[in-house]
Amino acid sequence: MTLLRSTLFQVLFYLLNLVVMILFSPMLLLPRSWSWWVMPAWAKVLLLLMRVVAGIRMEVRGRENLPDGGFMAAMKHQSAWETVALIPLFSSPTFILKRELRWIPIFGWYTAKFRQIPVNRGKRTKALAAMVVAAKQAISEKRQILIFPEGTRRPAGAEPKYKFGVAHLYRDLNCPVAPIAHNAGLYWPRASWNVYPGTVIVEILPPIPPGLATDIFHARMVTAIETTSDRLIEEARQAPNPSPVLKQVDARRASGSSAQ
Repeated sequence: MTLLRSTLFQVLFYLLNLVVMILFSPMLLLPRSWSWWVMPAWAKVLLLLMRVVAGIRMEVRGRENLPDGGFMAAMKHQSAWETVALIPLFSSPTFILKRELRWIPIFGWYTAKFRQIPVNRGKRTKALAAMVVAAKQAISEKRQILIFPEGTRRPAGAEPKYKFGVAHLYRDLNCPVAPIAHNAGLYWPRASWNVYPGTVIVEILPPIPPGLATDIFHARMVTAIETTSDRLIEEARQAPNPSPVLKQVDARRASGSSAQ
C-alpha cells in the first residue's frame, strides 16, 4: 500500500508541477507585482495533493513570531516538503538556491521572474558577494529571504551540519532572523521514493534580533532549530500511526552514540 500510494503521489507531484508551470506561464510576461500570487497558489495546489494523495497534513505553530517587513527565515532542511509547503507563510519570499536550478527548463524561468537568489557554489567568494548584494536589495523591498543554513537536506535525526555563511549574511543584512523547525523528514524522507501519512509540525521560533556577534548568532540559531526539531520528532511518536522513519532515526542515533 505504501509503495502504491507513494508511486501515485510522486507521479502526480511532478506531473502537476509541469501542468501548473505551463498553465501559469503567461504570468511570466506580466510585471512581478501583478503575478506574485502564482507562487502561493502553486504551493497550495501541491499541498492539496500532498494531503489528498499522500495523507501529509501540516500544523503551523508560532505564526506570530514572523517579523514584519524584510527578514531572513532560517529553515531546517530535511525534505523536499519545506521547499514548497512553507511558501504561503510569507508575503514576498525569495529563496537562496543553487544556480543550477536556473537551468531547469520552465522552472528556471520562474526562479528568474520572481527574483530568487542563485548561488554559484563553485566560486565561494564571488558567490557570497553577489548573494549579499541581491539579498540587501530584497530586504530593502521588505521581502523575506528563505535560506537553508545546512545547505543540503539532512535525514531526520541526523547530526546537523550548519554552514557559517548564514552568519555572514546575518551580519551584512542587519535584519532579524526567524528560525524555523519542523519534522517533515519523517513523512517525506530525503532520497526516498516512499512518503508516509501524518502531520508535519512546523514551529516558527522567536526571531533573533540583528546586531549580535556572528558566532553568538550562529550558536543561538543552531540550538533553537535543532532543539525544537528534535522535540518535534519525539512528539511525532505519539501519533496514532507513527512514521516508520522513526526506526531509522533511532538506528541513526544509536550508531552515533556507539561511535563516540
